[in-house]
Amino acid sequence: MKKKRILFFKITGLLIFLILLSGGLSFWYVNKTFLTFENGYDEQTNFSELTKDGYTFFDRNNNGKLDVYEDHRHSIKVRVHDVLSQMTLEEKIHILKGAGMASGIGITKPGGISGAVGTIVPTPRLGIPTIYLSDGPAGLRIEPTRKGENKTFYCTAFPIATLLASSWNEALIYEVGNAMGKEAEAYGIDVILGPAANIHRHPLCGRNFEYFSEDPLLSGYMGAAMVNGIQSNGVGTSVKHFVANNQETNRLLNDVIVSDRAMHEIYLKGFEHIVKRSQPWTIMSSYNKVNGTYTSESNNLLTNILRDKWGFKGLVMTDWFGGKNVATQISAGNDLLEPGTNRQWKALIKAAENGELSLDHINRATTRILTLIFKTKKMQNYSYNNSPDLKKHAEITRNSASEGMVLLKNDDVLPFSDINNIALLGVTSYEFIAGGTGSGDVNEAYTISLEEGLSNAGFKINNIAKQTFETHKIATIESFKKPEGLEAIFTPFTPSEMKYTTEQLHDIVTTSDIGILTLGRNAGEGGDRLEIDDFLLTELEHEMIYNITDAFHKENKKLIIVLNIGGVIETASWKNLPDAILLAWQGGQEGGNSVTDILTGKLNPSGKLPMTFPIYLSDHASHDNFPKNPKMFTLEGMVKNLIFPPNETPKARKVKDEDYTFYHEDVFVGYRHFDSKNLSVSFPFGFGLSYTDFEYGPMEAKIKNDTINISLDIKNIGA
Repeated sequence: MKKKRILFFKITGLLIFLILLSGGLSFWYVNKTFLTFENGYDEQTNFSELTKDGYTFFDRNNNGKLDVYEDHRHSIKVRVHDVLSQMTLEEKIHILKGAGMASGIGITKPGGISGAVGTIVPTPRLGIPTIYLSDGPAGLRIEPTRKGENKTFYCTAFPIATLLASSWNEALIYEVGNAMGKEAEAYGIDVILGPAANIHRHPLCGRNFEYFSEDPLLSGYMGAAMVNGIQSNGVGTSVKHFVANNQETNRLLNDVIVSDRAMHEIYLKGFEHIVKRSQPWTIMSSYNKVNGTYTSESNNLLTNILRDKWGFKGLVMTDWFGGKNVATQISAGNDLLEPGTNRQWKALIKAAENGELSLDHINRATTRILTLIFKTKKMQNYSYNNSPDLKKHAEITRNSASEGMVLLKNDDVLPFSDINNIALLGVTSYEFIAGGTGSGDVNEAYTISLEEGLSNAGFKINNIAKQTFETHKIATIESFKKPEGLEAIFTPFTPSEMKYTTEQLHDIVTTSDIGILTLGRNAGEGGDRLEIDDFLLTELEHEMIYNITDAFHKENKKLIIVLNIGGVIETASWKNLPDAILLAWQGGQEGGNSVTDILTGKLNPSGKLPMTFPIYLSDHASHDNFPKNPKMFTLEGMVKNLIFPPNETPKARKVKDEDYTFYHEDVFVGYRHFDSKNLSVSFPFGFGLSYTDFEYGPMEAKIKNDTINISLDIKNIGA
């Protein structure tokens, strides 16, 4: 027995040792491959000054003379040509990939930006600086605190792209982009990784909140306005995800099978408008394949179409860890590999040595990267101050969110009049959702709930309803704990909903003037939404709507439903019950104030739907070819994929809608399908009510050259 016990302890000890060893080796591998493999390439920041003809210049290579690339009087093209001629092959290859994920998880060198998810590496010998890239579809995503510093680095959470598109207002979106660019400038971010311009092919795509619309023209115009606003500050953008990135399920390997017509008319068209109307500094290729070829390895997409046909002048970067073959990527026109790995660096060197990657293609990609670097304010000796005008940007957020909210129903209840005591029902009334998760998330200083917004406007919040919520929160406190760190990227925050008793509702209704029930939804990167209990309301939510509206109506009082959501949900089965429905979307950090501005009539609701709200999910033509059981990406899965990159699934084992997705609906996406089939919908594309009435004059169409101009007079005839 004693020998068995000794053997047991030996085996247990060996297993523990092996587990610790494997864990240590895994950490060592991840660190040396993805985090800190850039030893010897520390950025040079101390330069002597040179004076010539009354101008002062930095001697970036410390050779005691003014080189052409150091002379800012020359054009960027001339300066880039000069510095390229001085770079070694090793330096050119080095700049083709980023420095890894270290800054993205808060590991930075002096002068670094904690939370910046990617970089363009420096070239120390020539004084070329590090360029910082930040997530930012709805605001910058950097760390709000830094080790050893007392101040905070909060960013503004702006409204989600879908809400902004609902405004149909290019000037408004330009203003939001301008504010976003100013924050990037203040925090030392050189390129914002956004906007995202993918099409709402299906309502359950987990990242639809980051995308503008189901319509390519609207997507293109809104995206171009955002790009122009951001880049007006000398900060670059990276328009993503090029192209046909319309599902999160198996996004790294999914092969989109799509016709040439649909590709050009639907999925490429929005990007084309953005390129021609704004010339973004960069385009981000998507993870997926299109008709068998990874987008980041497609010469047809990245060179023939994007550059030769559309005239794109910037660089193309990968999505993070995207693609397979680095030589094919660079040769196809994907110039920059992000976030960069030691493995990619070695593969680039090997490909250059064996001739798989030509010097011409290396020089071409390096030139495009250098051109971006020379556009940045870092190359103009700009010193950022870490002090953006967050108060001003909060005002912009508040106003822009209100403009994009859509009034879906109003039976003479809005705007408020003679209202004092308001009963707020539903968890989301007190826990407002500012935006989605993943790269579209923002570390904002605060989020205004609907409770706070109404209180700020002087309304009294019904105390019984509030106490009911607080009691529920205490009882289910675990569900209210928000994920933190990297886990928050892949875990939408969804606290448990409340169940009201008949007695509670009676007490709430009889002590209030009006009721507001808020329904919330959240989604994000790494997973698509579900039909059950997501697109479709939960059984509890249906019960809430029926019981609450019934209770208020029995007392001749009104009930409003506010939808604090990032994507389409089912509305047809219950929309006749409440007296008003306001689609508030996810309005950023000022969301509660923005909703209040609409409810009170301070602002007139003017938003129009940028997509269709169907009666049934299956009414969408794309529904038969979209994941029915989406697989959610996790932090553990991400680490596993980094250490053991997923291989292609053998052809015989490929799964429809995961390994490949047929776009059989062709060009009949969204309203194109519903109109062509004359299908009834719950709310159509372009729908939205207001507090006033309009009179429409006769429509007139004129043909000039190859353009048809349609015009009509619209007159506001309301009070």
